[in-house]
Amino acid sequence: MEYRIHPKTGDRISVIGIGTGPIFEAPEREAVAALAYAHEQGINYADFATAGAQTFRYAGLAFASVRKEMLYQVHFGANYETGEYGWTTSLDKVKRQVDWQLRELKTDYIDFGFIHCLDSEDDWDQYQKNGVLDYLLEMKKNGVVRHIGLSTHTPELAQKILDTGLIEQMMFSINPAYDYQHGEFAFGSADERMKLYCRCEAEGIGISVMKPYSGGQLLDARTSPFGKALTEAQCIQYALDKPGVLTVLPGVRDLDDVKRALTWLTAEPEAKDYSALGGYAPKDAVGNCVYCSHCHPCPAGLNIALINKYYDLAVIGDSMAADHYGKLPKHASDCIGCGHCDRRCPFHVAQSERMKEIAAYLGK
Repeated sequence: MEYRIHPKTGDRISVIGIGTGPIFEAPEREAVAALAYAHEQGINYADFATAGAQTFRYAGLAFASVRKEMLYQVHFGANYETGEYGWTTSLDKVKRQVDWQLRELKTDYIDFGFIHCLDSEDDWDQYQKNGVLDYLLEMKKNGVVRHIGLSTHTPELAQKILDTGLIEQMMFSINPAYDYQHGEFAFGSADERMKLYCRCEAEGIGISVMKPYSGGQLLDARTSPFGKALTEAQCIQYALDKPGVLTVLPGVRDLDDVKRALTWLTAEPEAKDYSALGGYAPKDAVGNCVYCSHCHPCPAGLNIALINKYYDLAVIGDSMAADHYGKLPKHASDCIGCGHCDRRCPFHVAQSERMKEIAAYLGK
């Protein structure tokens, strides 16, 4: 397993986590075995915005003995009173549900307590007006919640809530379908979405990725908006290449789903290559570096993806980006203008010209 360190919390987080959405459908024995296997393979991060109440009992059975090795996202606003997922901003319901989830999970603390699934200004207003936010903050003050998170599909609202300074982790849907304006939750332009990812990286806010397969649509040529199926490894790589991303949370139904997600760990680079998507990029994404590294290797030895990333972060005000750039062994000024990267970039970025721009901005 590979891990990334959370810039704010210091947590060591597996790059592949567990989205528990559909696992409630499995028989108990199979579900517990799948979750236990995930932990054995090094997965240490689980989200609990699940579709069914059974999930919490399954996870309690699978993880109780290794609870200190796991990191949990628990959502203040997810409601399972009927046995199925529901959404609420009722303070009394939220309190009952959090207490119940803690009991089922066999734990007395929550690593990341989430402001749950806000997609409109009215959602945010109700969350505050009804006292749910105050309750979440009280739980943090009392040590039950260790860190505050946000779950949303909407870049504009995410930016507003990030302005409060409360958020340390954000769960957001990142996949090429949504980034390219295809699908139910494809909110915001490609540019708006990338600016949100860059802000998270610049401010040390970790991103946990939901819906990396676009609800499974990307894995089937019949439903993929690109007319071809992607693999689990391609979807996971796409998400991991985005700024701010710490972990990708594929939804798992059973042991086979866990194993398919883990193929990313052993896949060869060409099996993770999603460069064919460049031909489907919307106008506001064409010509913008997405740090995919498909232009590598550079004949002059430049890490083109990192150079672009540090430049973009420096431009939006990340005080550390210029320092990180300065420590690279090769800089934009070392570009020899051979055009190799220009020809290979699937997103049609004029990289050799961009290197001149970066060198002028960052001084070398």
